Amino acid sequence: MGMEVYAYTATPRTTPESKHDNGYIVPGTGDPTGSIPTKWFSGLDKPSLHTFLSSNLDVLLISLPLTAATHHFISTAELELLSSPGSPPSPSKQKLGGTFIANISRGQIIDQMELERFCREGKLRGAALDVTDPEPLPKESGLWDIEGVAVTPHVSGLSLAYIDRSLQILELNLNNLKTGKKLINIVDREKGY
Repeated sequence: MGMEVYAYTATPRTTPESKHDNGYIVPGTGDPTGSIPTKWFSGLDKPSLHTFLSSNLDVLLISLPLTAATHHFISTAELELLSSPGSPPSPSKQKLGGTFIANISRGQIIDQMELERFCREGKLRGAALDVTDPEPLPKESGLWDIEGVAVTPHVSGLSLAYIDRSLQILELNLNNLKTGKKLINIVDREKGY
């Protein structure tokens, strides 16, 4: 597709085996071997995150759980790293600079007031928000009228195949349980996801 994909994970993925996705992947989709990313970054500390965000990203897709460590994980300093010097959008709709941000995880991962400010000032290319803080996004939110910002009602994970995928995971886990193999998609209550 003419692009490079960079991955950012909580823990290092230094070996080919560690890059494997051991969760459920619909057959024929995804990247079970972890071979698509050309660079891997990791860490839950700000310096590691800042190294990743400084890698000249065109698009940042956010898909991580909301925990105490990830609340406002993307805020002013992080948005600065993703921004262009910028100027407010002009009537001619010239291309804005900076990164385009897509959030499909939890709204509180991004400092939404700062995201709104950066988008309004033209420092980011735009945003696609399937999650907001709060949900639903109030009608008086300024995000609704910013060009280049799209808001959807937390539906990115839903599809006509959702039930089928869920049943496939159940079937796989029942077979794994029966044969003594490791279960997938397990919730760790201590981690919160």
